[in-house]
Amino acid sequence: MNGDRPLSPAHLTLGPVLFNWAPEALRDFYFRIADEADVDTVCVGEVVCSKRTPFFAPFLPEVIERLAAAGKEVVLSSLALIMTGREAEQARELAAGGGWLVEANDVSVAGMLAGRPFAVGPLVNVYNEGTLAYLESLGAIRTCLPAELPAPVIGTLAKAAAGEIEVQAFGRIPLAISARCYHARSRKLAKDGCQYVCAEDPDGMAVDTLDDEPFLAVNGTQTMSYHYLDLLGELAALRAAGVRRFRLWPQMVDMVAVARLFRDTMAGTVDPDDSCARLATLCPRAEFANGYVHGREGHLMVEAGR
Repeated sequence: MNGDRPLSPAHLTLGPVLFNWAPEALRDFYFRIADEADVDTVCVGEVVCSKRTPFFAPFLPEVIERLAAAGKEVVLSSLALIMTGREAEQARELAAGGGWLVEANDVSVAGMLAGRPFAVGPLVNVYNEGTLAYLESLGAIRTCLPAELPAPVIGTLAKAAAGEIEVQAFGRIPLAISARCYHARSRKLAKDGCQYVCAEDPDGMAVDTLDDEPFLAVNGTQTMSYHYLDLLGELAALRAAGVRRFRLWPQMVDMVAVARLFRDTMAGTVDPDDSCARLATLCPRAEFANGYVHGREGHLMVEAGR
């Protein structure tokens, strides 16, 4: 697709865990990622609900140390929706220091980070060159695009970007964030007394249509795709368009094996069709989709050439 021109170097990013996993299990997950996963960057931090933050906070320093010692770039991810004074203060503390690159998932955090290098997360709506240029003028050196963009738009933004463009390539897609907690409401609980029921669904809670077809997933205050994103077949074309990074969202599967599969596919040692078959084996309960990048409905899986 790109003739004889070599593809640009590509990097793998492991996004922050979006689900409410037990703190010890989350610590052990990151330890294994540090020791075994072939990823370049690991994002850590609570993105969905600030009520979860205190549980993992005691483990965060040793997780960061373990990841950094293993040669991974560590990025600290911010909340996606800041609504209270306490959350704003936490965001200011995150932006203030620590020496790590911070990923802004709320545009207010981008403002707090202005004047220093930072990353833009996929929950900030970067849909055009103007928005991208504005964020880069503030100091953004990396932007992870929303998943609903088709390939031509991704290519346009990659061409316009002064920094790196990252594309989501695996896992349930974060679609929206709300002030209300549907997860709590589904159990007839109020948000303030949620009893952390989101922990009962460590891979998200499926939501069906009126025809009993699974369509979306709920994770606390977050709405996600039911389908797992799979862009294994699109990696080469996106790299040829100038995409520098691909993001894998953590799910309750063997993420070390998933990362290895994406790395091998980018290296050309595994055929994309074989890769998709192997991914299905690694995620036996998942249904896959790639519709958005093809300009189609997001829940569709578009085969190559169609």
